[in-house]
Order: sequence, then C-alpha cells, then structure tokens
Amino acid sequence: MQPENNTENETQINDNTETTEPTVAPEATIEDLQERINELEGQLKDEQLRSLATEQNLRRRHQEELESAHKFAGQKFASAMLPVKDYLEMALQDQSGNFDALKMGVQMTLTELQKAFDQSNVKEIAPKAGDKLDPHRHQALQSVDSEQEPNTVVSVMKKGYTLADRVLRPAMVTVAKAADAE
Repeated sequence: MQPENNTENETQINDNTETTEPTVAPEATIEDLQERINELEGQLKDEQLRSLATEQNLRRRHQEELESAHKFAGQKFASAMLPVKDYLEMALQDQSGNFDALKMGVQMTLTELQKAFDQSNVKEIAPKAGDKLDPHRHQALQSVDSEQEPNTVVSVMKKGYTLADRVLRPAMVTVAKAADAE
C-alpha cells in the first residue's frame, strides 16, 4: 500500500510543477513582436521625457526660490529698521528746541535700533581695558605707552559688530606698547 501512495504523490508533484517561461501565442509573428517592442520603447521614451521635464521643473523652481531668498534676505532687518528711521525723522522735524525731548527721542531711537540688532542676531564687540588683543575681532589703530601688559586693550575708539559669529566690523582699539628693552 505504501508504494502505491508514493507513486501517486510523485505523480501529483510532477503535475504541479510549471515552467515559468514566457508564453508566446503560437500565432504571434515576428511583425507582431516587433510592433510590441516598438510600443514598449515608445512608452519608455515617454516616461523618460516626463522624468526629464519633472527634473527641469524642479531645478527651475529651486533656482527661483534661491533667487527669492537672496532678494528678500534683508527683509526682516529692513522691517526692524523702519521705526528707527521714523524716530530720526521725528527728531529732525521737532521745532521745540527742548534738549531733553531730543535726548529722549535719541534714546528711543537707540532702543529701537538695539531691538533690530537683537532680532537680526547682530552683536556688539566691546572689549574692556586690559582685554587681550584678538586680531580676529579687534583692529589696533594705535599703540601707546601704558602700565598694562603689551598687546592689551587700553581703550575702545569704536565698537565692533558681528552677525551670527561673522565679524561685520572689528572693534577699533588702542593697545599697550611693549616696553622698550634698554
């Protein structure tokens, strides 16, 4: 009995195996096959053209966005500067001759300017007397005899400024001279 079952199982296994070869209708001619190849090549060419067009559109859109970003990069800072300009114009139009009012207006202008700087990440470089000269952030305009160590800041002539860690203008400073060796 067992040998019969084995034969039936083998027969079933052999019957269930199929080949995965592409089936070609026996009536398909070389012309039909060539026509199908041409059709598939046309579809492939259309897809390639669409892909190229999409790529060109993406590049163009990216370029436009980049140009727009450069064009309007200073918009935030310029908007923050408008109140500063308004205060300066009001100060110039003031006919009262009141020095205290003018001083208060200048103080308001300076406050608005500082707000604009803070919003735009503009920071002061304001070294103190005795600070070591930093050639990346300070510019020594003169050197003077001093009791301080050589190459240290004696005084600040103009503050410097940075924008996001990039020096816009170095602080203009006077530094201590090295003592003459005698």
